[in-house]
Amino acid sequence: MQTPKRPVLFALPCVLALLAACNSLPEQKPATKAAATAPSKPLVNTLADQNRDQAFQSFIGRLRLVVAAHDVNTLASMMTTDFGYGLQPGQEGPGVFAYWDEHNLWPELQMVIKEHFVPFGSKEEPYMVAPAEFAANPTTYTSYRAGLQQVNGNWKFAYFVDGQ
Repeated sequence: MQTPKRPVLFALPCVLALLAACNSLPEQKPATKAAATAPSKPLVNTLADQNRDQAFQSFIGRLRLVVAAHDVNTLASMMTTDFGYGLQPGQEGPGVFAYWDEHNLWPELQMVIKEHFVPFGSKEEPYMVAPAEFAANPTTYTSYRAGLQQVNGNWKFAYFVDGQ
């Protein structure tokens, strides 16, 4: 019986080491829009309820007044720089007011921000969101929702999107 040659004995452990070092297969994108809106990791309420906080209540009150008045200049100063207004990529930024005008979304925005805000999000990105039904059922809630976020210690209007 012949003994295996040295290169064969050396190659087998090398191949096994290479296979073990390979990354897993890349994640596939969700096939449906409902799956695309589902959170990728479990969301927990890592932010304490801010409804008793005076700064939060002041921000909400001012936001409601500014939206009712359609004061886009003041509203722009209350928004995050990467404000989101659509679940589709590319629907962020300066076109938000034209988008709201074109789709007559100001009344919908007014109704949503009149709702009770609750904590929602991940540890890395905690939000106060309205309506509370969205936080309770984020994977199945398909209507408009709004999110507020603290940025450098100040509250900012982070997004207003439709879940459909």
